[in-house]
Amino acid sequence: MSATEPAPAWQWPEHTWRGHVEAVRAGRRLVPRRWPGDARVAVALSFDSDHETIPLRDAETSPGRLAQGEYGSRVGAGRVLEVLADFGAPATFFMPGVSALLHPGEAKDYAAAGHEIGVHGWIHERNTLLGKEDEKALNVRAIDALAELTGVRPVGIRTPSWDFSESTLDVIRELGFEYDSSLMADDEPYEIVANGAATGLVEIPVDWIRDDAPYFTMDRYGSVRPHTRPRDVLEIWTDEFDAAHRTGGVFQLTMHPHVIGHRSRLVVLRELLDHIGAHHDVWFATHAELAATARAELGRLDPLGATP
Repeated sequence: MSATEPAPAWQWPEHTWRGHVEAVRAGRRLVPRRWPGDARVAVALSFDSDHETIPLRDAETSPGRLAQGEYGSRVGAGRVLEVLADFGAPATFFMPGVSALLHPGEAKDYAAAGHEIGVHGWIHERNTLLGKEDEKALNVRAIDALAELTGVRPVGIRTPSWDFSESTLDVIRELGFEYDSSLMADDEPYEIVANGAATGLVEIPVDWIRDDAPYFTMDRYGSVRPHTRPRDVLEIWTDEFDAAHRTGGVFQLTMHPHVIGHRSRLVVLRELLDHIGAHHDVWFATHAELAATARAELGRLDPLGATP
């Protein structure tokens, strides 16, 4: 091993591996005794409107790959909005800046229907490959594009591919976001801790279990193939909701218009919402509303995380 090559992880001293672990960590869990409206469970639906940005990010410009993403705006997004309207359910749409500029009417439709729009990068870039200034600049461009189209400055961010670089947390805080929804350290909202210090930033955690893409994604030239029947996914998501309901927690779901928007999959979403709606004690919330409720818990907790 040359002097310029990094040491293998098994040779790291404790301060090195401990430093990586402590850089971004889950802090206080932010769950109230009861959700607004005296609800037992909070339901936070989200959709990542990536559309053509994933192939564009990788400079894949064939019409075939772009058409797969175009489906999300041309067909999927309208169907999703119709389902949400039928159930009176608010949602959060995380949209890359380039996607919003390609489909400005779609972004405006989300806002007009009362849904939240959050930042999802500029072109679904791989932020772990960027320096801090580039990462920040791309997010500023995305904020500006979404704000100009909708008239509302986004307050939340979901990083592309749910990834954090060494600079991401600093970028999020410097840009004044109220919450992030990219990490997976809990089922419930929590405060992000940076190198042992509380940040006041709310995390609304995600997980691949509650994401449609791992079950349904298709890559013609790779090894990725849809491997789960839609109704099997319905069973998984129903079990996730039921468990959240039993414990008084949060059921958060991530979907994509170009994935969930296909007919056989939208049937599953409708059946899931039918099941959720059969419960009288459910609070449907945007991610911003959920983050605001979670943030209110910070005032009720002492520095060690105990509830007064």
